[in-house]
Amino acid sequence: MKVENIVLISIGYFETNLLEKVLHEVEHEFMVPVRIKEGHLDLSEYYNPARNQYDANKLLKEIDATFALDQDKTLGIFDVDLFIPILTYIFGQAFLNGRSGIASLYRLRNERYGIKSDEKIFVDRIRKEIIHELGHSFGLIHCSNPTCVMRSSTYVEDIDQKNHHFCNTCKAELMKHETTGK
Repeated sequence: MKVENIVLISIGYFETNLLEKVLHEVEHEFMVPVRIKEGHLDLSEYYNPARNQYDANKLLKEIDATFALDQDKTLGIFDVDLFIPILTYIFGQAFLNGRSGIASLYRLRNERYGIKSDEKIFVDRIRKEIIHELGHSFGLIHCSNPTCVMRSSTYVEDIDQKNHHFCNTCKAELMKHETTGK
């Protein structure tokens, strides 16, 4: 099935025009129109007090159940610290070849690491994480090319070292997905 739209849903409190700053690059990478919406969830249900973080697995399932439509790719954007049981934290995750994913701004700000605020770097990291997670929803797996947006990122420095574009291999795989729907 051809994807009609990519829907970026801001959940929580952050600058509303932040997603507008990355909209065109996301559209360009996927060649699909991007819409921005606001969504509301009671995040307390997903909070794990023992970890002082939010359960990404449960949030991803909620985004999929509450906001996702079959003909769209939907990405919930949060500003909370996400975890999955096997990792200390994550920047985001998505259902591989599914209709939804999530990403968090929480660990993308320089200030989190005791470094001077830099809006350009922050927006660049957001762009890369959104494109990366959407890439998974389009069926792409992690890439070994060090500059490809689909390269896995364990640390924020890993995000900084890659582009917000797909490498030729991932781009070809994405195009194959677009034409076959698989």
